[in-house]
Amino acid sequence: MYTIATLEDLRRHLHLGDGDSGSDDALLRALQDASHLIETATLRRYCPRVETLEVRPDRSNPRVLILPDDLLELRGVNDAGGAIDLAALDLLPGQGDEPVSILQLKRGADFRLGFSGAEVVNLSGVWGWHDRWSAAWRDSGDQVSENALSASATRLDVADSAGADQDGARPRFHVGHLLRIDGEYLRVTAIDRSANRMTVLRGVAGTRATAHLRGAKIETYAPAPVIRDLCVRYAELMLKTAGPFDLGSSPLLERMRRLTA
Repeated sequence: MYTIATLEDLRRHLHLGDGDSGSDDALLRALQDASHLIETATLRRYCPRVETLEVRPDRSNPRVLILPDDLLELRGVNDAGGAIDLAALDLLPGQGDEPVSILQLKRGADFRLGFSGAEVVNLSGVWGWHDRWSAAWRDSGDQVSENALSASATRLDVADSAGADQDGARPRFHVGHLLRIDGEYLRVTAIDRSANRMTVLRGVAGTRATAHLRGAKIETYAPAPVIRDLCVRYAELMLKTAGPFDLGSSPLLERMRRLTA
């Protein structure tokens, strides 16, 4: 299951009460379709993923890498000469929380390329688009409770699944939420409010499922509000039209479309 907005986001938009849960499966399908539509139209991903990408430098300017995706957090760079000190790189555009689209070596150095087909630079990091990456992860106000979470467990017990998060918003957990515990990403697929128990997909978005101790902090991912709201509106339109619809010319989607070489 992959959605930009959560089930609770769409339920609030449609003014559904707690007892109006009979259509939740249809709402989730609409959110999945809307998420796919937006990302296909803009050539971007709006939920982060951890991945190592191979990038081929331009031979005419071997100190510059044009990135094939939006980079939110750079974790490692390796060329034919081995690991590169991240301090030796300029990340462009480099303004505030904007995603990075170009890497450039400082002081006129070039990326080193091999002579046996190893003509790529490996970039490891967190990829995706967000307008405020430093504020994208929110403290849920909850933690792994009762028992430690093993690497294979799909049941996550918490203290209060309906409680308030760091901003006072309730409930703190939604179906469709992307969670982060330590370095692992998890996706919520079901919530039992009475038992304060969630069913989760483990090790999603390129991360590994690992064990977490009792008391480990749980964070929730908040997509850029403009994209989350767009996902909710498109999901509503899909529900009303009972299927795919023509986007026509959407100014926002056109502005968000990623330019490729």
